[in-house]
Amino acid sequence: MAENKSVFDILNAVDVSTKIKTKNGLSYLSWASAWAEVKKKYPDATYKIYPQIMADGNTRYWHDDGRTGWVEVGVTVNGEQIVETLAIMDFKNKSIAADQITSVDANKSLKRCLVKACALHGLGLYIYEGEDLPEETSKTNELKEKIKGLVAKKVALSDKAKAKVAELCKTAEKQANPSLDDDLITGNYNNIEDVDILTNLEKQLLAVRK
Repeated sequence: MAENKSVFDILNAVDVSTKIKTKNGLSYLSWASAWAEVKKKYPDATYKIYPQIMADGNTRYWHDDGRTGWVEVGVTVNGEQIVETLAIMDFKNKSIAADQITSVDANKSLKRCLVKACALHGLGLYIYEGEDLPEETSKTNELKEKIKGLVAKKVALSDKAKAKVAELCKTAEKQANPSLDDDLITGNYNNIEDVDILTNLEKQLLAVRK
């Protein structure tokens, strides 16, 4: 390895394009492929799972705040450690309620978190370049503003319309957060970040009549 190149430069130059897979419209690199590439360049590289210390003194390899959960993984390459955190999510990339997280859910998130920590060291970082698109955030905010106006307009039509609006909003919130208990579903459209679900909710609200 060239001494004038940093860990980031070396790992960022690794071509992982042939190892990238796609699922639910998202591109990802498997943890096995990512770790193999890191170890090829840096055989002494290590990773560490940071557990949550429970009240009874025992440890658990995922964390939660009573609402949702996350994992923490640190990857050390050439003496430098980078710690990454990742929410524990379902197959739709929605947060799983804390009391519904299983060890399988946590293990899957740990592997994804490991890949992200490797990416921060440079490996396949470009895969995540479009992960948090400002355009999408802008779109969701725009839809929520439209829905806010529609809700105010439709609930004023009649008690029947008000009940229909509440039903539609609750259904949409549940669709966006399928792991949440029904008791936690209040019909708050601000808890929805999925553009498609918000778009569909807007159309349904437009169709509400007196």
